[in-house]
Amino acid sequence: MPTPGPLELVIILVIALLILGPGKLPEVGASLGKSIREFRKASSDVQESVSVNVDTTPLPPTQAAQIAPAPVESPTVENAAVATPQVPVPAAPPAAASDPESSPPAPTPPTDQTTVAS
Repeated sequence: MPTPGPLELVIILVIALLILGPGKLPEVGASLGKSIREFRKASSDVQESVSVNVDTTPLPPTQAAQIAPAPVESPTVENAAVATPQVPVPAAPPAAASDPESSPPAPTPPTDQTTVAS
């Protein structure tokens, strides 16, 4: 969160002066300062009590952690055939299929040249 600059602080003080008036502004400032001071003191007290109560000695390992898990044998697969998916290749690119004039002519069927001459 960015910190307000000097111009923003002046604007906030002018608005506070207009809302509260010159008589109430010092009282509100003093009570706001007390509140901030009490909050900081309570926060530091909590931090001190947490740091004192933290035990830094290592804990003994539990019985479950001392028991090593048994190794699990994994089945080995030898000479396994791996299936590869066959993807059909499109006959023509999509642009050529939509425009029949620009597509190449269809191949002619092979003629039977094994006819016997009599």
